[in-house]
Amino acid sequence: MHTVVVGTSGVTASDVLAVARGGARIELSAEAVAALAAAREIVDALAAKPDPVYGVSTGFGALATRHISQELRAQLQRNIVRSHAAGMGPRVEREVVRALMFLRLKTVCSGHTGVRPEVAQTMADVLNAGITPVVHEYGSLGCSGDLAPLSHCALTLMGEGDAEGPDGVVRPAGELLAEHGIAPVELREKEGLALLNGTDGMLGMLVMALADLDTLYKSADVTAALSLEALLGTDKVLAPELHAIRPHPGQGASAANMLAVLKGSQLTGHHQDDAPRVQDAYSVRCAPQVAGAGRDTLAHARLVAERELASAVDNPVVLPDGRVESNGNFHGAPVAYVLDFLAIAAADLGSIAERRTDRLLDKNRSHGLPPFLADDAGVDSGLMIAQYTQAALVSEMKRLAVPASADSIPSSAMQEDHVSMGWSAARKLRTAVDNLTRIVAIELYAATRAIELREGLTPAPASQAVIEAVRAAGVQGPGPDRFLAPDLAAADAFVRGGDLVAAVEKVTGPLQ
Repeated sequence: MHTVVVGTSGVTASDVLAVARGGARIELSAEAVAALAAAREIVDALAAKPDPVYGVSTGFGALATRHISQELRAQLQRNIVRSHAAGMGPRVEREVVRALMFLRLKTVCSGHTGVRPEVAQTMADVLNAGITPVVHEYGSLGCSGDLAPLSHCALTLMGEGDAEGPDGVVRPAGELLAEHGIAPVELREKEGLALLNGTDGMLGMLVMALADLDTLYKSADVTAALSLEALLGTDKVLAPELHAIRPHPGQGASAANMLAVLKGSQLTGHHQDDAPRVQDAYSVRCAPQVAGAGRDTLAHARLVAERELASAVDNPVVLPDGRVESNGNFHGAPVAYVLDFLAIAAADLGSIAERRTDRLLDKNRSHGLPPFLADDAGVDSGLMIAQYTQAALVSEMKRLAVPASADSIPSSAMQEDHVSMGWSAARKLRTAVDNLTRIVAIELYAATRAIELREGLTPAPASQAVIEAVRAAGVQGPGPDRFLAPDLAAADAFVRGGDLVAAVEKVTGPLQ
């Protein structure tokens, strides 16, 4: 099994994906253990002094003015975890919780939190055992970190609350720890606070969304090319010299991908045949410009994620010179903004894909295709309602594109009077990514059927490879009306699993 070694300088996106989705094991580097021990010595020294230090010998948030005596500090750390584990609503997905825990461990191992090495090791042990704390949908404002979600994870470390075992069954966390030989942690000064105070949930969801969208943008380039081909459009608009004079990198990459898919097609260039048209519609002609802008948005979001993956987010933090200083690095604005930006770009990509699908189904705009791609129009409805489903998904995508980060709601008796809502931005982006996958799958379903209905014209080798692969995956071709939901589900799985991109790349080589 793959092993991820956590040091003091952060982790990579591939590390997050390996742990969250691949079940990779985690080890702490010797450097991290030494940094943990050194920072803990600083915290212990401060704890022994009479002077109040936030998070070490004071209350939290609006209660930070109270100095806590030594005999109450362990109780204070337990209490912050218990009281902050106040999430409600549906359970959050296992991969999100694993990413959340792993990224908190990343910051703990930086040596800036003052947490003891044994606490960090317990975090790694819980992940390695396949124990997943029960975390709920609601409870984070994306400022002072993802407090409730992280608190539910910390509660598991204490042997309290509920968690899911490696068998998928939810049980008391204490029982699961005991079965795997893991001793519950007994929190000391600052440790409860350090386990709660980070942007880890929203960052984990950003990293996974970036991975999914990378595949989806390639998939959308493919389906756009298939639709252009099915509509007998021209590929001249994809020429590199046209995109070189507007040098957005994403636009050039999308155009190159579409051109690679269409290489060798006998269907392109017929726009001057029986019903001549000077130019294809925007949804076809401008596909690289829209998808390319989204790709550039991905690049910006990836840069933000890389910076955050290299960060140590906690309050207060232990600095190399021995100071323990309060700060505002837990504010989720940098992550929240790009989460919202990605939802906007995804909504637009879904919107333009739906417009191409609608064009394929309209006999007045499809340049010779049967109405709704039906076998016997009137008797058969063809893909009429598949497009309705796609339109419903697009409409929801537009609602999900409304930014969460433009909102703020005060908390903690106005001490925390401006928050990022980054967790909410991340949650809606996950829904948007799911919906975009379905939208692209429906365009794939329509475009492949339309190409097969163009009798006497041979599609590009890459297009033919897609058709053969998607049919082998259980997505049926043209014919009389049938129960469509299973076909659409199979098309969704084909896109979601990366099979669409894989089928094309066997012919074209790697897409950009």
